[in-house]
Amino acid sequence: MCFWWYKVADASEYLVITGAWINDLKIKKKALILPGQKFTRIELSPVNYTFNVQAMSAEKLPFILPAVFTIGPQVNDMDAITKYAKLLSNHEKDSTHVKELVQGVIEGETRVLAALMTMEEVFKGTKEFKQEVFEKVQLELNQFGLFIYNANVKQLVDVPGHEYFSYLGQKTQMEAANQAKVDVAEATMKGEVGAKLRQGQTLQNAAKIDAETKIISTQRQGEGKKEEVRVHTEVKVFQNQREAEVAEANAELAKKKAVWDKEAKVAQVEAAKAVSIREAQLQKEVEKVNAMTRTEKLKADILSKAMVEAETKAQEASWQLNQKQKAADAILYQKEKEAEAMKAVADAQMYARQKAAEGEFYAKKKEAEGLDVMGKAQGAYLHYLLEANGRDYPATRDYMMINNRMYPEIARINADAVRGLQPKISIWSNGGEAADGGAGSSNAAMKSVAGLYKMLPPLFSTVHEQTGMLPPNWMGTLSAEGSQPKNIEG
Repeated sequence: MCFWWYKVADASEYLVITGAWINDLKIKKKALILPGQKFTRIELSPVNYTFNVQAMSAEKLPFILPAVFTIGPQVNDMDAITKYAKLLSNHEKDSTHVKELVQGVIEGETRVLAALMTMEEVFKGTKEFKQEVFEKVQLELNQFGLFIYNANVKQLVDVPGHEYFSYLGQKTQMEAANQAKVDVAEATMKGEVGAKLRQGQTLQNAAKIDAETKIISTQRQGEGKKEEVRVHTEVKVFQNQREAEVAEANAELAKKKAVWDKEAKVAQVEAAKAVSIREAQLQKEVEKVNAMTRTEKLKADILSKAMVEAETKAQEASWQLNQKQKAADAILYQKEKEAEAMKAVADAQMYARQKAAEGEFYAKKKEAEGLDVMGKAQGAYLHYLLEANGRDYPATRDYMMINNRMYPEIARINADAVRGLQPKISIWSNGGEAADGGAGSSNAAMKSVAGLYKMLPPLFSTVHEQTGMLPPNWMGTLSAEGSQPKNIEG
């Protein structure tokens, strides 16, 4: 007796086997079913689910989102098939249970996403909104092993009692119809006005060409600078406009719900009135152009010369006004450049002062270093002199005074002090000098040497009186008896 069966699944099916000798479950295309085992066939082909999801935008405006989702198990992922077999294999794919499960996930994610977007964003960004819903729903369906093969979002529909899209469509239709009527009237007016205008322009152009030639040659010179200023101004204006438009859009969003009801009722009245007003305006323009044409013809026939002169003067006045505007623009541009130049000069002066201060600081630093090195060198020099003179300070001092020519400098300073005066001069003599002319030539040389030595004591005495310094011991000592001063009045 046979207790086992060999089962084979269809192309779009899998066999889910449980029971003896199977820990959890086994998914196969074909398998031998042993005693103590059970099997279930699961269908993998996707199913279409149609929903009318009711959602509400960020402005609390309700709407209906018709959508069709094609959903089924993911055939290329065994983990996903295993999840589907465990959770949904007991239910048919088109059963109420599976449909409610999928519908709950779709409606939940759609409402959450719609609550974060304005009605305008949902309406204009249908593709992006669909992609967001697709991704959010797919994340939730992954835990059931389901995969979204396709998702189609139909046209948004109004909720009864909240005819947002209906009013918006009516407004667009009325605006298009009114604009068409206005365009037809304007085209008719342009044809009639254009014919009359060309007749007058033919007479005016001859006089304008000469004047415009002079004007254009002057205008071209200033257009370059003016264009640059204009571009910068337009960029700034555009930025301000965009910021204003963003702020205006945010403000209008809160107002639209109340305004749309009013606009739908007022639009019909305004359309009828606008057509009548526009027809009256166009008729007035036609009559005005006819009058102007007759006037121009009369001017051309009778007062052509006066008209040309008047037009020329008007062109000259316009040219002068334009020149003044160009001059004002040039002055403004020059002032801006002067301000930039003054700023650059100030920066350069600041940089120069900074570098000068750094140079002065460096010079002072080097000067201090030089003084330090010179002081150390002089100290070493003095130490060497003291050591060479046996640490005899007076001898070292006298040597430095002689070496630095201190004594001749003292004599020069004293001579400068008494120059131009009648000083009291002291002459020292030892009383042993012979009369002039009483010796020979050999004695004269000795007398000169003796006279030099006789001058030393008075010199040392004078130095001692003025500086307080005594001569070194090797040169002798001062003695009051060694010399006797003799005063001579100068």
